[in-house]
Amino acid sequence: MLILVTGASGSGKSGFAENTALQFGQCVTYIAAMKPDGADAQKRIDRHRAMRRGKGFHTVERYTDIKNLGIHTPAILECLPNLLANEMFSPEGCGAENAEDEIAEGIRTLAAKCKNLVVVTDEIGSDGAIYDAATERYKKILGSLNRRIARAADEVYEVVCGVQMKIKQEGRSCTY
Repeated sequence: MLILVTGASGSGKSGFAENTALQFGQCVTYIAAMKPDGADAQKRIDRHRAMRRGKGFHTVERYTDIKNLGIHTPAILECLPNLLANEMFSPEGCGAENAEDEIAEGIRTLAAKCKNLVVVTDEIGSDGAIYDAATERYKKILGSLNRRIARAADEVYEVVCGVQMKIKQEGRSCTY
């Protein structure tokens, strides 16, 4: 089963995604994609570690190339926007021109290996602001990735103010 969880920053999507992944069994791999680059990133990483403390996750830090992970347990990927930034902008990444296809293939491969995969992503682009060309390209690719994963997903949830809404189930769209 592939589940996509989306929502704005601070919406509660990570907690919901963690609880959803834990329903698949005791041994769940948490794939952390955020690089500890700077104090702000480290603060977010520490907050997420505290959120999952004691829940029994096995954490794997992986910033790029998720398709070559040797994981065969249920898993959660936290989060797609960080993975995309790493693939596009890090020296070890595949670059902007290949990032979308590389990540989509990685998620297909992981979902097949894991049998149950929860992917966390962000709602992006609704702020109406115009950014520099690189950021606009990033937003466009993330939006396209979100749509591709949502089409492939068995279930899609949006989390708003800590409330989750199922917007896709069993291959059909739902309204809310």
